[in-house]
Amino acid sequence: MSTFRTSDKFARQLLRHNGIGRRSMLQGMGIAAVGISFGGLAACSGSETGTASTGEEATLNFYNWDTYIGETTLEDFEASSGIAVNMSLFATNDELFAKLRAGNPGFDVIVPSNDFVERMVQSDLLEPLDHSLIPNMANVDPTFIDVAYDQGRAYSMPYTWLALGIGYRKSKVSSPPDSWKVLFDSNEYANRIALLSEAGDVIRLGAKYLGHSVNEITPEIIAEVEAMMIRQKPFVRTFHEDNGQDLLLSGEVDLVLEYNGDIAQIMLEDDDIDFVIPSEGSQLNSDNLCIPKGAPHPLNAHMFINDLLDAEVGKKITETILYPTPNAAAKALMPPEYSNNPVIFPSADRMAVSEYASYNEALQPLYEEAFTRIRAA
Repeated sequence: MSTFRTSDKFARQLLRHNGIGRRSMLQGMGIAAVGISFGGLAACSGSETGTASTGEEATLNFYNWDTYIGETTLEDFEASSGIAVNMSLFATNDELFAKLRAGNPGFDVIVPSNDFVERMVQSDLLEPLDHSLIPNMANVDPTFIDVAYDQGRAYSMPYTWLALGIGYRKSKVSSPPDSWKVLFDSNEYANRIALLSEAGDVIRLGAKYLGHSVNEITPEIIAEVEAMMIRQKPFVRTFHEDNGQDLLLSGEVDLVLEYNGDIAQIMLEDDDIDFVIPSEGSQLNSDNLCIPKGAPHPLNAHMFINDLLDAEVGKKITETILYPTPNAAAKALMPPEYSNNPVIFPSADRMAVSEYASYNEALQPLYEEAFTRIRAA
């Protein structure tokens, strides 16, 4: 894959904070209009004692991935709605699911990936959406509406779609990596590799490397992947918690299993970094906006989801996070440097051998058990 190049004007627009790290940026936003918490819900600000136009308490609790929102999105929503947003961060879908399965501690909007939308629906952890309260659903590309994991979008609205691949430092590799082998089955980059902490993703991609579909995995294949990954474990520096891009940018590792949008962000900061989807293909994901069961402010939640699907709001989010957007109206407002970026929108040949993973209730505990043994090895 060729390195992403962008115009100076677009780069300035995307890097308004001039060298401030993305985590620092988010935490800095918190002092203005939003509360940000890494553990539980953030403390409520004084403005939250009022009443929103929905008739609910003027507050909303948002549980999101790190570095996954526009620079002013939450502030802008508070200004337009009078609803203060408290944003807490999670690192993996497994963490999100465990938190909700134990009982919703007060979240109104969450951002699970496609297979976990399926899992949460099956576990009765999501509220059905009222489409009449989300008119901006009309902005969504129709191909993202009738999806297998949520037909007709009964429980979710698409936020992004994304592809897993290898982010790497060009000056530290003998040649651009073109196979999952360098991460899963090689000592070439011993102690310079970071893998994801998501059990299902790692096992499925290991299976993909071994020639299997991510949706045709058996217990025997899981055992085969587990054995391979245990052999590989001594060469893996760390299993990262949604911060693989930061490990690569800081030089702590030279190759990382990470999402294309995360690597596209840091490629703007360091032209020695690139990204590839291996020749075996990859796993595609879609992250989604959902309202969990027991949400204390469901009407505010619908208002917030509708706001995020607005064309201009979606454009500002996309400018910051650099993930492929399913919001057709927002994408139409983006410059060619985004739409033609081969990291954000991978080539047709690599997309053709990549797949969305479906949730498999019988296999999920096997993934988790195998991954626990891998990490303990």
